[in-house]
Amino acid sequence: MTTVEPGDIGYDLSPRLYNRDLAPTRAEGRSWKAYNIFTLWAVDVHSLGNYGFALGLFALGLGAWQIVLSLGIGAMLLFVLLTVAGYMGYRTGLPFPVMSRISFGIRGAQLPALVRGVVAIAWFGIQTYLATQVLTVMVLAVAPGAVGLEQVSFLGLSALGWICFLALWVVQVVILLYGMDGIRRYEAFAGPVVLVTLAALAGWMLWQTGGSISMSIPNPLTGGAMWVQILAGASLWTAIYGTFVLNFCDFTRGCSSTSAIRRGSFWGILPNTLFFGVVVAVLAGGQFRIDGKVIESPSDVVDTIPNTGLLLAASAALLVLTVAVNLMANFVAPCYALSNLLPRVLDFRRAGIVSAVIGLLILPWNLYDNPTVIVYFLGVLGALLGPLFGIVMADYWLVRRGRIDVPALYTENEEGTYHYRGGVNRRAVAVFVPSAAVAVAAGFVPALSALEPFSWFLGAALGAVLTVLVAPRGQSHTAVSGEPIAVPSSGH
Repeated sequence: MTTVEPGDIGYDLSPRLYNRDLAPTRAEGRSWKAYNIFTLWAVDVHSLGNYGFALGLFALGLGAWQIVLSLGIGAMLLFVLLTVAGYMGYRTGLPFPVMSRISFGIRGAQLPALVRGVVAIAWFGIQTYLATQVLTVMVLAVAPGAVGLEQVSFLGLSALGWICFLALWVVQVVILLYGMDGIRRYEAFAGPVVLVTLAALAGWMLWQTGGSISMSIPNPLTGGAMWVQILAGASLWTAIYGTFVLNFCDFTRGCSSTSAIRRGSFWGILPNTLFFGVVVAVLAGGQFRIDGKVIESPSDVVDTIPNTGLLLAASAALLVLTVAVNLMANFVAPCYALSNLLPRVLDFRRAGIVSAVIGLLILPWNLYDNPTVIVYFLGVLGALLGPLFGIVMADYWLVRRGRIDVPALYTENEEGTYHYRGGVNRRAVAVFVPSAAVAVAAGFVPALSALEPFSWFLGAALGAVLTVLVAPRGQSHTAVSGEPIAVPSSGH
């Protein structure tokens, strides 16, 4: 992607707010097409974590058509949210931390950026660890003698685990060193691989069962309880993407048109999610038909493949999938967040290396095995993402009507539009605190357990409503049209 140079800003530019990776992208030279957005979702929808969630719906008592309906409702909600968030990136060319300066101030934007970044770094390490488990199985299938390395452990991980983890860690860092274009190309490769593999896996299951699968477990949910679970599943499906929806502009800032965002998201979210639901129904219903057990992941099905060559091919595809999800959902956000924190020192690539090192040093396998960390630390941080989404989106679309002064986002001038008081918009912080409190309470207070599946929407809605209510009137902003921003060169 080509970004605006310092001379093009034509403003009192602050090196503490600007580097080339944080600059708005130029209208020309944007390389993300509809296919690239589609492959983002072709990969992410089919993540192993999502399969664990959807297979859990089967275990809770939803049948095949109910699972597909629940996911379909969630997909429609998600498509709307992604369109709203994606258009912001296209119109302004801004990454998420800089976008957050509009509503939180040039300094206050560190709050949403770092919340998003911390969650992503933790999950980057965890997802790399999960991919390590797949790679370990592959290594042992090819070289059974390596089992001896499984008997030696260091800092909670076996020697073979360390070798596999570091190998995957290096691969991801190398891809990142090629920048957003490297990620775009990897996702374009991974998308078809993932879709073909999951379709083949579903076909394998149908062949195993002779085309007959269980449509539900015994004593499935019915009546009101069924519909509550369907809606809860739809809400949770949307909330799963609460992280990615928040910083979708990091990707769409490089899109060639709003049509690319809309078409890529439509095909990647709606039909792809329905396909995902069908695969879930086939895998869960097929395995239940075979042995009366509900599987937890597609890898459970892969492990039953008797042919070593086919098992390795399927495992390799799941490995490609996990790395692709990790790059997209958990690597880009902290790169921009850390770059925003220290723009003079950390560009996108250096910030990526720092993120990866932190993701290694936290020993993510110990985090993953600690339910307290996952549920309370990462869970609470995740609950904060809904209010942040509501505040940022409502401020941009409803309060400012898409009219912003882009150059003012890079200046420390006290007269700048987004300097507020000391660089922090206290109104946004005042809105965030109660909205976050409601979202966290809905997710973690036992007495409010009925609201837990809807906590992201509660936080987002409250954040949006309060943002509109407390917004000052009569603000003046530079207009931004429906086309990407084009800042004139200082030489013309």
